[in-house]
Amino acid sequence: MASNEAIPSLRDRPSAAISVALRRANTQVAPIVTGSRSRVIWEVLESAYRRLGFHAVVDDDVFMKLVLARVVEPTSKADTIRVLDELGVEAPGLRTIWRTLARCVEQDWRGKLATAAFAHATRHGQLKLVLYDVTTLYFEAEDEDALRKVGMSKERRVDPQIVVGMLVTPDGFPLEVHEFPGNTGETLTLLPVLRAFQNRHQVDDVVVVADAGMLSASNLNQIEDAGFSFIVGSRISKAPYDLAEHFDRHGGVLYDGGTLESKRIMGVGPNARERRVVYHYSAKRDRRDNHTLDKQVERAQKIADGKRPLKKDRFVKLTGTRPAVDQALVDRARQLAGLKGYVTNIPAIRLPGGEIVAAYHELFQVEASFRMAKTDLRARPMFHHEADSIHAHLTIVFTALAISRHLQAATGVSIRKIVRTLRPLRDVTIRINGNELTATIPPGAEAHAILEATAGH
Repeated sequence: MASNEAIPSLRDRPSAAISVALRRANTQVAPIVTGSRSRVIWEVLESAYRRLGFHAVVDDDVFMKLVLARVVEPTSKADTIRVLDELGVEAPGLRTIWRTLARCVEQDWRGKLATAAFAHATRHGQLKLVLYDVTTLYFEAEDEDALRKVGMSKERRVDPQIVVGMLVTPDGFPLEVHEFPGNTGETLTLLPVLRAFQNRHQVDDVVVVADAGMLSASNLNQIEDAGFSFIVGSRISKAPYDLAEHFDRHGGVLYDGGTLESKRIMGVGPNARERRVVYHYSAKRDRRDNHTLDKQVERAQKIADGKRPLKKDRFVKLTGTRPAVDQALVDRARQLAGLKGYVTNIPAIRLPGGEIVAAYHELFQVEASFRMAKTDLRARPMFHHEADSIHAHLTIVFTALAISRHLQAATGVSIRKIVRTLRPLRDVTIRINGNELTATIPPGAEAHAILEATAGH
């Protein structure tokens, strides 16, 4: 006789649904779990991948799985198979993965993905400002090759490394990623990245913001000749000369949040050009700088008193054969405390000093994107040795970073928290007496809020 019991909603009460099914079956056969998958997190990530237009330019299911798996749990390409299995997603074989990486390089997927990323970034209007920075990724290898070279390391290491330059939007969304030999100077990376960006998208009238590591007269001239405006951090050691007139007129009086301006000739001979320099004073920065100076002067005094061995400490000078504190140098450093400088080719009538400072402060976004790439996505290609393999790996990281940034912007939640919250929501398939049921773990309050936020994005 048929039972009148209704099976409850599987989404709301999976255990109750299973109990009813067992009573209806009137059997002692134990239920068997035949499958389980993290459907929710996968659907959110796949939807973001498609929404950014990546599927339209790289229609390759294996590549998409490598990207999304990296967002969930960054690991080696071989171990990615395990991650996909745990997610309940059909995993490709390792040889298929290697073939996919080879196609990524041969067919310039990174260029196509960069085009899609730019289209997403400009969907609401023209892009007026981009941010640039570089980092280094090291390899635990003894020998150098054409790409992996020993150079100036951001991590203070002496291993072979590569230099990575990244261009992002003001909110940190990646637009370009390029790798360079590890011994490449920072100033030599910016122009190739900008030219690739310019040629790919036919852009002009864009302001590029970079830190003081990009500051050289030749570099700025080439950036300007390429049609870009720029805001680049200035070395503060030039301030006494730039601001001599201001100090002569007003002494050392500076106001919190205020800006000062000067002109500086950069370059020599026919390459010399006058540049606008904006200085910003912060009382908080002043206190921090003076605290550091106090510690440095204290160390210098201990050397002068013979309480510390003579080293190349700041503010130490030799008077005859005896070390002493260089008070003139200390006084000049005190005068500069609280100041930060910026060089630009943008006229003041177009962008006042305060807006120059505000634009430069957005650089924290590219720094945040680098931190995300190096920590959350483990960008260091420790399992890759060939140049093409490293290129393909960084293409995957670039795409995963775009998805992560997109989801963080949509939800206001870090990508790690998104994964940690949604990954446990699984669909479990259970076989009972020849019948299969799917029980779904319902989302809690945090997961529901994330899903609501991503629904419209």
